[in-house]
Amino acid sequence: MLVWSCVLARAVRRQRPSIISSFERSPPPQQAQERISPMSGKRPFKNKLNDLDPKQWIKFQKSWFVHNPPPRKKDVIRHPAKFPETLAQEFIEFFTKAGGTVLDPMAGTGSTLIASLRSGRHSIGIELNPHYAEIARKVIAQEKQELGAAGAVLRADILTADAAHPAVLDLPLIDYIFTSPPYWDMLHARGAETQQKRRASAKLDVIYSDDPDDLGNIRDYDEFLERLVQIYRGLVPYLQPRAYLTIVVKNLKKGGRIYPLAWDLARHMSTFLTLKDERLWVQDNIPLAPYGMGNAWVSNIHHHYCLQFRYEPESHP
Repeated sequence: MLVWSCVLARAVRRQRPSIISSFERSPPPQQAQERISPMSGKRPFKNKLNDLDPKQWIKFQKSWFVHNPPPRKKDVIRHPAKFPETLAQEFIEFFTKAGGTVLDPMAGTGSTLIASLRSGRHSIGIELNPHYAEIARKVIAQEKQELGAAGAVLRADILTADAAHPAVLDLPLIDYIFTSPPYWDMLHARGAETQQKRRASAKLDVIYSDDPDDLGNIRDYDEFLERLVQIYRGLVPYLQPRAYLTIVVKNLKKGGRIYPLAWDLARHMSTFLTLKDERLWVQDNIPLAPYGMGNAWVSNIHHHYCLQFRYEPESHP
């Protein structure tokens, strides 16, 4: 066996250049072409979910991606934890068709609604903080003006309200929910002081609000998790059957302990929605910090979980 392995290895080494060059010159097999491009031949691509072509669809199916957003604009930079419109747009265009309705129950300064406008979707945002709701209305008005006729026909409404009480909001049926919750009370935690001082010196907000209904002010993790899950549960009656919900979230570190918020959310929400999978949003442009160097293992968390759930009434009556 050893002799045969050595002979085979030498043969492979001798043949490697010609094998690689011939592979690069050869067209892909017809079977592979059909898998990548179902539009070819007699296999039309029937797309019930979105308006993407096969290549765009397959690209999105990768389980991780790097996304480094452009700098934030002056108005929305006041929000201490805004996610990028460019990220939201990729998900909205995959999980809906043009003309669909998207909801963000924790809309902040309106990232999801801006992304929906750019995608040709209607949108509704619920925001507890009146200050952020007003900023969102302004940036939405600016975006609609820039889009012209295309934006004029799209609904993009910000409701100043508590997402814990959707019954009073007269919501329509929703085709997709894209949202990101407060990362517990991490804006209050030790270790956030440097960021707080930097933002305060620039006259930017360092916490979401001092409202007791703001989940970002809850100090007990279990209470925070329970109330967050209840908010998402309360939105289920407004979802179209088989509609998706995406939550952008990550696991947290506090006081030397890991709080697996993403995993806990997945576990609790699986009792009323079907967890389909996850995509990892990787940020590779954030400087590394020497946490615990020379003493203990402490990682730099530079990724978020984009959890995909689907409302399947037959599985969760």
